[in-house]
Amino acid sequence: MEAVGIIAEYNPFHNGHLYQLTKIKEKYPNDIIVLVLSGNFTQRGEPSIIDKWQKKEIALQAGCDLIIELPFPFATQSADYFSYGAITILEYLHVKKVIFGTECNDLNALEEIVEAELHHPDFNPLVQMYLKFGNNYPTALSFALKDLTQKEVTSSPNDLLAISYIKTIKKNHYHIIPETIKRTNSYHSEKLEGEISSAKAIRKALQTKNNITSQVPAYVLPYLKNLHFLENYFPLLKYKLLTEKDLSIYQGVEEGIENKLKQEIKHCSTYEELISKIKSKRYTHNKISRMLLHILCGFTKEKAKQMNEIRYIRILGMNEKGKKYLNQIKKEVCVPIISKISKEKDLMLDFEISTTSIYALPNKEDSTLLEKEYKNKLYKEE
Repeated sequence: MEAVGIIAEYNPFHNGHLYQLTKIKEKYPNDIIVLVLSGNFTQRGEPSIIDKWQKKEIALQAGCDLIIELPFPFATQSADYFSYGAITILEYLHVKKVIFGTECNDLNALEEIVEAELHHPDFNPLVQMYLKFGNNYPTALSFALKDLTQKEVTSSPNDLLAISYIKTIKKNHYHIIPETIKRTNSYHSEKLEGEISSAKAIRKALQTKNNITSQVPAYVLPYLKNLHFLENYFPLLKYKLLTEKDLSIYQGVEEGIENKLKQEIKHCSTYEELISKIKSKRYTHNKISRMLLHILCGFTKEKAKQMNEIRYIRILGMNEKGKKYLNQIKKEVCVPIISKISKEKDLMLDFEISTTSIYALPNKEDSTLLEKEYKNKLYKEE
């Protein structure tokens, strides 16, 4: 029994995700699907619109066989950290292939870009030059790679993530084979576009109470009730920014930006207002959002150093096929496989639980989320 890996946030799960799973099952009908899933917070620095236990249940209904949590320190950082955590989990689980969506759908071009980034002596000097011109890192990276490869490097988060996935595999000499599936919609689009729309557009539609029944499978709809939006957390963030003496200890707070945060928060009444006042060429919307999330959740630079490796594999859910695969490979897995938190003590796992407490704060309906960390039902029968 072999496994195909996918990496996702499912924020929320939509028809594009179902399309990807369908294509994988058509190509590899005998393989199981291992999903590495972001938890209650995402790489954009925002809360997941629904909690990880609901996302797990949806993923099982959609056809994933084994669902593993991507820990907060990897799920909420930049592409290279995110990719390292997710790909390393798949490598530890002896997954043979990882399949991801891209705009370009050109694996050879992506691999050529990675080779230039890893081995070309002019890469780092070019990136530093473009940074000095006032560009943010993704843009500086794109310009440098275009200079070296003569290929247009998109600023799409999916293509940049794909580059990071391939880079993680090559740098660490992992055995996973990367494959791409062409995305069927624009990541950046904020408009609902037929049956396959971006998660961003669906989240916006949910926030404005527009109908999204054509954009998600029917079994997803019952889960889209107790929703988490970024602005629900602004009072908590504002309190933290106003009362913390030293913001520079938090991951992502650099170059004296803590002083501007202290100054601007006094005059802001929303997350977006604060981000707009801090945003610059060097500080993108997502970078600021991640920084604010790390402040909100108490993710310091010291914690980031202590939690920079995958030290366990935590199962969120599985079906019969996933259980059989896990039994097949578990003796060969080099880190603990966690099914019940009470059996393991780990700094990163303890921190994961603390972030669940923060995620649950704005909504009374989330009073059982902390309990689920200890009593989650893992197994779904066929």
